[in-house]
Formats: sequence, C-alpha cells, structure tokens
Amino acid sequence: MTAHQNGTISIEVSDFLLNCFVRSPNWQLWLSLPLSLLFLLALGANGILLITIRLGACLHEPMYYLLSLLSLLDMVLCLTVIPKVLTIFWFDLRSISFYACFLQMYIMNCFLAMESCTFMVMAYDRYIAICHPLRYSSIITDQFIAKAAVFILVRNVLFTMPIPILSARLFYCGRNVIENCICANMSVSRLSCDDVTINRLYQFAGGWTLLGSDLILIFLSYILILRAVLRLKAEGAVARALSTCGSHFILILFFSTILLVFVLTHVAKKKVSPDVPVLLNVLHHVVPAALNPIVYGVRTQEIKLGIQRLLKKGW
Repeated sequence: MTAHQNGTISIEVSDFLLNCFVRSPNWQLWLSLPLSLLFLLALGANGILLITIRLGACLHEPMYYLLSLLSLLDMVLCLTVIPKVLTIFWFDLRSISFYACFLQMYIMNCFLAMESCTFMVMAYDRYIAICHPLRYSSIITDQFIAKAAVFILVRNVLFTMPIPILSARLFYCGRNVIENCICANMSVSRLSCDDVTINRLYQFAGGWTLLGSDLILIFLSYILILRAVLRLKAEGAVARALSTCGSHFILILFFSTILLVFVLTHVAKKKVSPDVPVLLNVLHHVVPAALNPIVYGVRTQEIKLGIQRLLKKGW
C-alpha cells in the first residue's frame, strides 16, 4: 500500500498482465502456428548465415561482417519478444514481472535502433562500392567496421536508455493490464497515475532522431547511387551495379514498410481495430528477421555457395 501525491492510497504494481488481441481473441489461435514457424525460420536461417560467414574464408569481408551484425540483432529481437507472445497464445501465461517488462522494453527499443543504424552503415558501404569502387578497399576496412560497430552500440545504448527509465519511475497504482502482446513504452506508461507527457515527447523525439536520421541518410545514399549508376555507359554495368545493392534495398523495405504501416495505423487509430497496431508490432520483430537471411542467401552468390558447402558437410 502506498500513499500517492494526491493523497490517495493504492496498491503498487509488482507485475503486469499482457492482454493480447482483446477484441479479436480468435487471432491468437490462427496466429500461433505461422508465428512459431516464422520464429523457427528466423533463428534457423540467421544461425546458418552466421555459421556460413564464420566458416567461409572468402566471406571475411566488411559487407559480410555487417550482415553478421544484422543477423545477431535480429536473433536477439526475436528471442526477446516471440517466446513470450507464444506462451501467451498457447498457455495463457500473461503475467510478466515489473523489471522483466522494462528490460524487454529497453532491448526492443535499443536493438531496433541498432538495426536501423546498421542499415545506414550498410547503405554507406554500398555507396562507396558503387560510387568510389577504386577507393573501396582503403575506406571500408576492418578498422572502419570495428569503429562503426562501436558507434552503433554506443549511440543506441545511450539514446534509448531513458525510455525504460522514464517509464519505470512512473507511479503504477493498481491498473496492471497492458493492452498489448509486448511491453511497448506507451502501452505500459498509460497505466500509470502520473503525467506521461515527458515519456511521449522522448519516445517521439528519440524515434524520429534515431530512425528518422538513419532513413534520411539511407535515402541520400541511394539517390547518389542511382545518379552514379545512370551515368554508367558500359553494357550491363547498370544491372550489375543495381544487383550489388538490391539485397540491401529489399531488407530496408522489409524493415521500414512494417514500421511505416505501424505508424500510419497509430495515426488513423479511430479507423482501424486497436489490435492491428499490436499485430504489426509483433510481426515487426519476426518478419524482417525471418526474411533478411533468405534474401541475402538467394541473391548473393558467395553466401549461396557457402551455405551449399556447409549443408554438404553437415549431410
């Protein structure tokens, strides 16, 4: 029992209940199978990709190190979100402890921002490869990748730290049912008895600063790439240049499309079911993770050959 500033006495919350798809409970049943298959595919495909890059000496290059980092981030995001969602679907284990909820919130925000930042570095890598091919090996070195990895880690660890801290310091006075499958910042914050304006502002400003700046830089990279490609006169040069960054562009589309749809459904929340943003939020943690390694495995000859050699050895 705790006395709050306004003089009311209330029970302090020690855990939360995740209430998935309240208005469409039948979604849980038909979603559980594809979600579990996507989860297994994401872990399996990313695991194979990481082993292939680790064992293939010809894949020990900056571009593949960035791809390895992306795979690791995808796996962590999947493991942070999907097992808990599946336990809710299958066993109705909706309870999550106070601290586990804020830890999940932090990992989701931090690793999504890291993923966005990795895409930005990958776009720069493709820009140098196509616009300055003769200088590529002197610019994109192992040292550059190490510095980029430190930048990705430090920037996003520090900038996303206030999100769970601001939410955890709020006073939760009895209401503990989160209308979501995951501990999303605003879904949790709106349960508190305190003013959440600072939380909303930081989430909005942080999101647009981190993800927005990354997307702008990615967009600029591709404009410069397109401009350079259109100047190429040699036969087949345009197709070859575009194919080298095609895989990366597809991955960015996976990442940003679900994010964009999620933002739009939030903006038009009165016109769509509240369960739709919840569904998109869950899918955003598994669909890109499942499809990213497949796109690179199919479109990149070196990775395709490396996976074939790995599977032959295993067989």
